[in-house]
Amino acid sequence: MSHTPNELNEQFPEYVDKIRDLKESDPHFSRLFDEYHVLNHKIHLAETDVKPTSDFHLENLRKQRLAMLDQISPILRE
Repeated sequence: MSHTPNELNEQFPEYVDKIRDLKESDPHFSRLFDEYHVLNHKIHLAETDVKPTSDFHLENLRKQRLAMLDQISPILRE
């Protein structure tokens, strides 16, 4: 398992400029971006045992991250 953070710029390298532009111009996207970043940071801390959590809780956090990616991805592909 990788313990590398899954930042949006890494998940969607082809949309780095669009991510930056949307963060500045679209309040909905900006909120999603911020929520994704916070959630992703929690997952990273749990995966690296900086802030250990149960497997069940970690799995739920990962599912939430996937759900957020399902919201973000179509916005980027528009």
